[in-house]
Amino acid sequence: MFTFNTPNGETVARELLIAYLNTGTSAAPVWSPLGNRTTDSSEEFDWSRDSSQDILGHTRTSMKKPVITQTFDPWALDGGDAAVQKIHQLAVIEQNAQALCNLDMMIAHFYTTESGASAGSFAERYDACSVENTGLGGEGGGNIGMPITVTYGGTRTVGTVTKGSGGAVTFTPDEEDA
Repeated sequence: MFTFNTPNGETVARELLIAYLNTGTSAAPVWSPLGNRTTDSSEEFDWSRDSSQDILGHTRTSMKKPVITQTFDPWALDGGDAAVQKIHQLAVIEQNAQALCNLDMMIAHFYTTESGASAGSFAERYDACSVENTGLGGEGGGNIGMPITVTYGGTRTVGTVTKGSGGAVTFTPDEEDA
């Protein structure tokens, strides 16, 4: 069981929930964070909730596994940001819709720790995410932004994430998912 690793009574800092894009390969992932210079971004869960009432007057509700989307707006172009470089290449330069619908991503919940574990926070990896850039530009005298919407998809693999002293992030799948 994962629990919050923050002191009781203290809220969790937003920067402990980070979305990563794999800018390496499937066999040798390099996890690059999304959201550099984005001031507000949240995962949105669509559970496809459906409620109906039977002939006896009982209301029943059903839900499906959620479709999770996340918007990064603005997302400023930055030459040192590997994630924005990869998405710009695929979306603007190549206009490669197929590649944009098949991206490897991870959501790291650095505010959690597994009971009894020595290291690692909860993480979920999705192997076929779509990233849609929804614009390119900005206000005169400002910066160029490329807002995107991510839809997490494909196979969901849960596990743990650790961050090394140099900042490199490592995802380790749970044994039953490996």
